Amino acid sequence: MSRPTLAPRHPAKAGTPLAPPDWAPATAAIALLTSLGVLVVGQMYTVLALLHPMALSLHTTPEKSTWTATAFGFAYAAGFLLAGPLTDRYGSRAVMTTGLVAATAATAAVSAAPNLTCAIALRMVQGLTAAAFAPAAFSYISHHLAPQRRAFALTCVTSGMLGAAVLMQIAAQTVASGPGWRAVFLISAALMALSLLPVRHILRPTPRQDTDGGLLQAFTAMPRLLRRGRLTALYAATATLMGGFVAVYTAVAVAGPPGIPGHPAAILALRASALPALVAVPLLAPLLSRLAAPLRLVLTLGVAAVSVAAASLLGGHTILLAVALLLFVAAVATGAPAVVETVNATAPHARGAAVALYACSMFIGASLGPQLAGALTGQGFGTILRVAAAGLVLGAVLALPTLRHQHPQ
Repeated sequence: MSRPTLAPRHPAKAGTPLAPPDWAPATAAIALLTSLGVLVVGQMYTVLALLHPMALSLHTTPEKSTWTATAFGFAYAAGFLLAGPLTDRYGSRAVMTTGLVAATAATAAVSAAPNLTCAIALRMVQGLTAAAFAPAAFSYISHHLAPQRRAFALTCVTSGMLGAAVLMQIAAQTVASGPGWRAVFLISAALMALSLLPVRHILRPTPRQDTDGGLLQAFTAMPRLLRRGRLTALYAATATLMGGFVAVYTAVAVAGPPGIPGHPAAILALRASALPALVAVPLLAPLLSRLAAPLRLVLTLGVAAVSVAAASLLGGHTILLAVALLLFVAAVATGAPAVVETVNATAPHARGAAVALYACSMFIGASLGPQLAGALTGQGFGTILRVAAAGLVLGAVLALPTLRHQHPQ
């Protein structure tokens, strides 16, 4: 007879979640969650590679088409505020499964949008349903994987989410050049549907949390978290990190230096130039984890700001620009998991709600990024990047208080 998966609960140390006596297998779970991170979170970024074909098909302009990214991002951010407490209450696998079913239908519906208004509305629904993934994924890592595997798992999953900005744009651009932009959403929907089987077979269920306050208590945890000044500043720093990230890649598409806009091959090469960073950062996770998460965050925000500022001065030097983007993406990929680790350590009793607020702030920033780039398109590529660099400096300043109040991991 096989051992039962869950044993009777034992008293836990204050500040740690109740967990199974034997941790869940990590390798398969990390691979699955990383892949889903690329697919689900990548729905935010696919339209950045589709702005021109969508504008042509929907009888609008590429600048107006950026609202399809912003609409998804704001709805995605709002969805986290629901998904986080639901994850705390009902468990990560149940919330992730329900979200994937709804996101599959919504993603397929986007492919049928007849005009820009309808496309924006459907993208909002898509963002709201896709929001179930990230809080559930982070919660699963915190509750089911052994402590010594969590930093690596968080780095892989967050790198997958960031890598989605590159990988899904490349995939979308490739598909759009053949079957067309609508096929991008149909293929994504099919992959989401297929992912339901491994989610059910690989991930363990989380015991239902029968707290006295029920689901209402899970929701009321969020206002309490926002009353913590350092945590709120950390969320604001996250918004600058992701806002700068998306603004830079939107700028490449709509206002890039000479020789880039309107040249698919050049844009594809520039997007792909960041891929080595997304592979290297997870491999370096054991070394990077020797630095405390708050210190990693401040350092990477600084490196991101410097690399973007340098890129703003490079003009038409495509190779040098690619190197600057490589450093920028490496910094963002290192900083994102550092935020999650810091948030988890700061709010151990309400991790689902705390991570939901983190993800919400991340995609508020990601939603503002395309609008920043669109509004400054007339000012040129360099101006957009300099504004993004200033935002990243602000983020580093906002994150500084965490250095004085580091929590045990």
